[in-house]
Amino acid sequence: MIRVGLIGVGKMGISHYSILGAHPAVQVAAVCDSMTYVTSALRKHTGVETFKDYREMIQSAGLQAVIVATPTATHFEAATHALERGLHVFVEKPLCLDAAQSARLAELAKARGLANQVGYHNRFIGTFQETRRLVRAGALGDVYHVSGSAFGQVVIRPKTGMTWRSKKSEGGGCLHDYASHVVDLMNFVKGAPASIASATLRSIYSRDVEDAVYASFRYADGASGQLETNWSDAAHRKMSTTISVFGTKGKIVADRQECRVFLREGAGIETYAPGWTIRYITDLQAPVGFYLRGEEYSAQLDAFVDAITRGTAALENSFASAAETDEVIGRIQKAAQERA
Repeated sequence: MIRVGLIGVGKMGISHYSILGAHPAVQVAAVCDSMTYVTSALRKHTGVETFKDYREMIQSAGLQAVIVATPTATHFEAATHALERGLHVFVEKPLCLDAAQSARLAELAKARGLANQVGYHNRFIGTFQETRRLVRAGALGDVYHVSGSAFGQVVIRPKTGMTWRSKKSEGGGCLHDYASHVVDLMNFVKGAPASIASATLRSIYSRDVEDAVYASFRYADGASGQLETNWSDAAHRKMSTTISVFGTKGKIVADRQECRVFLREGAGIETYAPGWTIRYITDLQAPVGFYLRGEEYSAQLDAFVDAITRGTAALENSFASAAETDEVIGRIQKAAQERA
């Protein structure tokens, strides 16, 4: 059994606790959080060992891995501490607010040969995986444009109080907390852009952070890209993420539910005939042993545990790929500042 400790038991921490608690190869040995009413409830009902300080937990709980699910500003220090003590580390997205810190974590994890992963769960959704597979198989010919978007209602009115997500120094706002998902997904399918042509960060209701992000990308092969995210869009009940890829032989439009593929005459591939083909998530998503919120959340942790078991640091959504995403985010920030 792999002994895992949780650093942070908020919404995502509790989700990870539930998924790992059902994993046959994992024992959730300890949890750490500053909210004592949460940790005391967990200790009372599950018997798990609890701590207020992750350093003390790592020192005394006999762990092999940790899950870091705390505000983004704390990720670098916690992940560094764990890696330096030989622990495998999973960190919730984004990896860091500072791309240079993300790069340092990626280098440290690689040097130590430890499993390292960031919670960009879109990489484990079957429709997006199929999109990437088809693009890499050349189904669309030469890709000349890719667009990614995410909309939802996180901040839909002015608020007097501020959570860590609405503080630039702690959560980073819509760009880091929301747009990072889309940037990472675009990187997953197309690769990172060579440059940011323009960017706008728009505050709608928030005081300290942006609520909407718009950016134009340029890729090394001449392709263009467009990013659009808005977490103040009350027209969406929950976060809705879409990626569209345009090529000389057709296009793909994919979201969480379906992958819609259009191919030109003579451009059929495998089971995809010319014209429209729709593949649904129910056909594309691999089953998981435990379901909570969506198969992708279990699938990403299954991959992390599998990497620990096999003794490999190689993972799809590693610190290295997350550092690449953070580097793009940093360039978006710079482009928006230059435009302001």
